[in-house]
Amino acid sequence: MIQEAVAIKLNEDYCSKCNLCCTVCPFEAISFDANAGKTEIDAEKCQLCGICASTCPSLAIELAYYDEKALINHVREQTEAFGTRTLVVMCRGSSPPSGEILDVLKEQNVKEFIPVRVPCVGRLSPGSFYLKALSIGINKIIAIQCDQNSCRYKRGSEINMRRVQLLRTLLGQLGHKGEALTIIENPLKAVYATEKCVGCDKCEFICPYSAIEAQPFATPEVNLEACKGCGACAIVCPHIAIQLQGFEYEPSSQAIREYGVEARKLKARGASPIVLVFCCQWAEFPTLDYIKNGFIRQNVIVAQIPCFNALDPVHVLEALLSGFDGVLAVVCRDEDCKLSEGRGMAEDNLLALERTLERLNLRERFEVFKTSPRYMGSFDAKLDSFILQMSSLSGSNQLWMRIDE
Repeated sequence: MIQEAVAIKLNEDYCSKCNLCCTVCPFEAISFDANAGKTEIDAEKCQLCGICASTCPSLAIELAYYDEKALINHVREQTEAFGTRTLVVMCRGSSPPSGEILDVLKEQNVKEFIPVRVPCVGRLSPGSFYLKALSIGINKIIAIQCDQNSCRYKRGSEINMRRVQLLRTLLGQLGHKGEALTIIENPLKAVYATEKCVGCDKCEFICPYSAIEAQPFATPEVNLEACKGCGACAIVCPHIAIQLQGFEYEPSSQAIREYGVEARKLKARGASPIVLVFCCQWAEFPTLDYIKNGFIRQNVIVAQIPCFNALDPVHVLEALLSGFDGVLAVVCRDEDCKLSEGRGMAEDNLLALERTLERLNLRERFEVFKTSPRYMGSFDAKLDSFILQMSSLSGSNQLWMRIDE
């Protein structure tokens, strides 16, 4: 019998009732019912981190996303096609879409590699992924992850660290070199330019993790150990003195302007409506893996954001003023937010944005959709609905033309 919990499946015929999955689940989503004699998954609590599946010795847990066999097949194909022998696995929280991960790898003298980006490295098992990759021709694996205090799935980085350390010991006993497996911690933190700071202390007031401390006769001090990389401080800083690594304001703004140019070109060719999606990295899985030059569809461009807290109202306005007919923000549900401490501030920013859009007669062209990867197909269904909604509006967004004039 197979019990389905949305995007995760538990095959009770394979389950040995060892309870390892119950032990490792960071969200207490798995429990063992002694009376019924079976393991149960609470779909509403499950965050699809994949730690349980990579721990299960019986392979009784299956996930809808990032099947290890498919990942290994991808690695094999890339190895055979390009002869690349270095594999880089990275979690979303440590590898921003800006491409700066290349700078991190340069320090390891890595120029050519096969990238595998997953929500959390804790979902990769030592045997069926790491050892399998080494067995098909990979000679070096680099795992880039958050530090243990910044892991969005609470225990993913810690568990991967322990597994890799044990695997290194095993490989050493088998005669492999120690550098076959390397871990790099690259948590995305606040980047602070004190020379731009005017000491307004807004960042200190807004930080939900008390990572910024105001100073009586100097600019604030940032405690990077306490920083979780939510981006709340960057949103409120009036002088862009503090930003989030990998999601800096100007590169993001420049990307939106360039996307706007593409939107106007598409409109000139008769395509409409053109939509920009700001998507939280944790609210949707597969879509973010199939972005090509910003596009996921002919008329839909996606810009990743690290969290709802980091959705910049200025960027939403910029998108609508650049020529997009509609902007859809896809974020985690309140109860699923990986940085929930700053959720209230995000809602306040949203309210201010909606009021501004109302004054510009653009309110109906913006919407926030709260979802989770556990609801398979919900993103595509909502996107279809939003595009239809934009099509029903009288004419396309022409405000950008008035601005240009």
